[in-house]
Amino acid sequence: MIAFTRKLTSVIPVMLLCASLSGVVTMSYADSTNPNLPVSMVKTWDKTFAGSEKVEHRKVSFQTRYGITLVGDLYLPKNRGNAKLAAIALSGPFGAVKEQSSGLYAQTLAEQGFVTLAFDPSYTGESGGFPRNVASPDINTEDFSAAVDFLGLQKEVDRNRIGLLGICGWGGMALNAAAMDTRVKAVATSVMYDMSRAMGHGVGDGKDRYTTDDRRAVLGYLNQQRWKDAENGSPAAGSHDLYVDKDGRITAAERILPEVLPANPNPVLKEFFDYYRLPRGFHARSVNSNGAWTATMPLSFMNMPLLSYAKEITIPTLIVTGENAHSRYFAEDAYKAVGSTKKQLVVVPGANHVDLYDNAAGKIPFTQFDQFFKTNLK
Repeated sequence: MIAFTRKLTSVIPVMLLCASLSGVVTMSYADSTNPNLPVSMVKTWDKTFAGSEKVEHRKVSFQTRYGITLVGDLYLPKNRGNAKLAAIALSGPFGAVKEQSSGLYAQTLAEQGFVTLAFDPSYTGESGGFPRNVASPDINTEDFSAAVDFLGLQKEVDRNRIGLLGICGWGGMALNAAAMDTRVKAVATSVMYDMSRAMGHGVGDGKDRYTTDDRRAVLGYLNQQRWKDAENGSPAAGSHDLYVDKDGRITAAERILPEVLPANPNPVLKEFFDYYRLPRGFHARSVNSNGAWTATMPLSFMNMPLLSYAKEITIPTLIVTGENAHSRYFAEDAYKAVGSTKKQLVVVPGANHVDLYDNAAGKIPFTQFDQFFKTNLK
């Protein structure tokens, strides 16, 4: 344990107790660098989509209750007048940054009269948190509530009219936040993943992929990796989608997407590659575009089901998925689990999962998202 701590002190501020000459105990830090502060706050436009003349854009930051500073893009309609407006917090997809899908959704909805906030989750993008590229069902649910905190303090926002929109893996986080945060008045998802289910049971063809033995093999593999990380003093990188063969052996990639698409790729891999790795959606700060998560990241998701309290979601809920999305079963099962009597499932004809990341295919049903929030954030 001492060796592990020593290796980390150069990058993590270790709080030390020390006695002054007067005998009073004071606090000092071994390092002046605070890993919870933003990695950057780039002011120039570096999105994967064009800016809108109808919208005012502000770069902002705010803290979670865990002390991590998140960085976001606040979008406001230019013709907003003086009235307080309804607001929407957005994030996702899982492994993306606010300069990608969530920013496009946020800007488009701001054009329709909402104040919107697209933010980078803890440990990713421009937001603070060390080590980098970690996700957590608890911390990432808190990220959404921290975004609600921030929106409710803005003079342009009516804090009684705040909604959430989660894309891909952030759909599950948005629903989890909606089950817990009573300030949220409406929640929507787009091509949602339940990341606890995805990592704990494997993403399959319309159903879970892991057997019980597979799941135990994955847990064993990840916990052995913990020994290696402890010995090395830093976490190894790896993909969060692990494969188990018939003999219980684990195959894990060192990064989420390959540098080069293999011959005859899996169609889902090609979907993701064509967005994240090509100019269409590439962004240097995106985990999916440019790297991997920490290898042991799946452990917390495997042990903490996100949608345990979905039946307690009683606010209006909109769940959107694609007809041909490999993730469709996550959305349909979440729709069944949500307890609201004001819930709607929209299946976009002909759309695959990544079609709803941007509007390259013209399939994102922005009109339905707009109508949903206007109806339910009155």
